[in-house]
Amino acid sequence: MTTAKTTAAGPNWNRHKVGMLFFISSEIFFFLTLLSSYAYLSGAFGNLPREVLAVPRTLIFSFFLFSSSLTIWFAERAFHRKRYGQFRAWMLLTMLLGLVFLTGQVIEYTELIRTGVTLNFDVFSSAFFTLTGFHGLHVVTGLIMLGSVTGLSFAGKLGPENESALATVSYYWHFVDAVWVAVFTVAYLIFV
Repeated sequence: MTTAKTTAAGPNWNRHKVGMLFFISSEIFFFLTLLSSYAYLSGAFGNLPREVLAVPRTLIFSFFLFSSSLTIWFAERAFHRKRYGQFRAWMLLTMLLGLVFLTGQVIEYTELIRTGVTLNFDVFSSAFFTLTGFHGLHVVTGLIMLGSVTGLSFAGKLGPENESALATVSYYWHFVDAVWVAVFTVAYLIFV
């Protein structure tokens, strides 16, 4: 297994990290397509009123997701300092913050459906559910990845020799957070 080492010139990029960065690059294009479609459909068909989307509440739940980028950074620091108990605590907190965000999305979807706004309500609502739903799916995937790495740590199978597993999960999680900045800005602030 290739390991990552830090040299004076910087990190030694192994195939796992590079592979994740290529994957994230393809996902960026995927989300750019979704965001562009959303913007186009908003102009062509109108959009959901701000009151229906409950922007302030979504901003609060977004704060939990944004905070999780900081907690995973703390987890990585603890891991590199071989403070594995702290690492696991920060990872569990990161997962909890992600779950709180997903809970907010479920609450929002439930309220939209209760008011009659569903996936097939109109073209714009389809775009909204597709954009936010795919992001939610990425959050779920990230939570599974975080849980896997944390589980390996609890089992004593995650150490300095396989640091790239943590690094790739961290890259993905930061990507999920960054994408939500774009999704929230477009869907909740600009096209409302």
